[in-house]
Amino acid sequence: MRSSNPVFSREGSFTREPGYAGFGTTAQAGGPYGQNPYAGTPYAQPQGQGPLTDEQLYQMYNGPSAGPAATGRMTLDDVVARTAMTLLTLVVAGAVAWFTLPFENFGFAIAASLAAMVVGLVVSFKRSVSPPLILTYAALQGFAMGAVSHAFNTMLNGIVIQAVLGTAAVFAAMLFAYKSGRIRVTARYARIGIAVAMGFVLLMLVNMIAMAFGADMGLRSGPLGIVVGLIGIGLGAFFLSLDFAAIEEAIAQGAPQRESWRAAFGLTLSLVWIYMEMLRLIAILRGDD
Repeated sequence: MRSSNPVFSREGSFTREPGYAGFGTTAQAGGPYGQNPYAGTPYAQPQGQGPLTDEQLYQMYNGPSAGPAATGRMTLDDVVARTAMTLLTLVVAGAVAWFTLPFENFGFAIAASLAAMVVGLVVSFKRSVSPPLILTYAALQGFAMGAVSHAFNTMLNGIVIQAVLGTAAVFAAMLFAYKSGRIRVTARYARIGIAVAMGFVLLMLVNMIAMAFGADMGLRSGPLGIVVGLIGIGLGAFFLSLDFAAIEEAIAQGAPQRESWRAAFGLTLSLVWIYMEMLRLIAILRGDD
């Protein structure tokens, strides 16, 4: 099944290299590899020839097992490690902004946010995985988030810890719901969620333009702001479910190990979305928009 995740769904995402079982091999009559059970391996023999030699049998039974480390396939451990590295970069950059920028100065934060958006788009549409670009995105986004978080925490002490705990709770709840089968990522589920997300983003852009001209649609304050915040967090949880499904599918299909970086990027995008929406929602609930 083709991934429904916007980051993973385009052509070239979770690319698979020749030589993996089921990827880049040509099926022959009589089975996936014809009549030769060792076709596609170092022990393959042309059709019609005799059995393996003693030396080949010795190599086959005494050689290392073809596990993920030997084949270079993506594993869940790879995804966890790359995601941890990406989030650590984000947190360190955020700490730098927190302790070096005055909380009322948003110039550098806005510049970093715009740069992060550009880098994020490049990563999303780039056919090959680029770990340096992904880490660059994390650093820029973390710097912007650090400045914004510092400003919110100065006005409402403790709000950042609340937002972090809320984000962690949403992640844990979605992971449990997905692994337990309570949420199933189907094509219909993905289409509806992505349509809602596109409408939400469009509405936020219209609100941003209106605010630039001095108008306020009330989408980030009061009861309507609470509803919008809850919808935003719900969409972030939806993106996480797409991430989980895409990662599970990629591992099952034997995606190359480097694709774990793409998975880490997708998870980071979703967590950033949830954190920012959580921060705004808590601010509204605590009496500040």
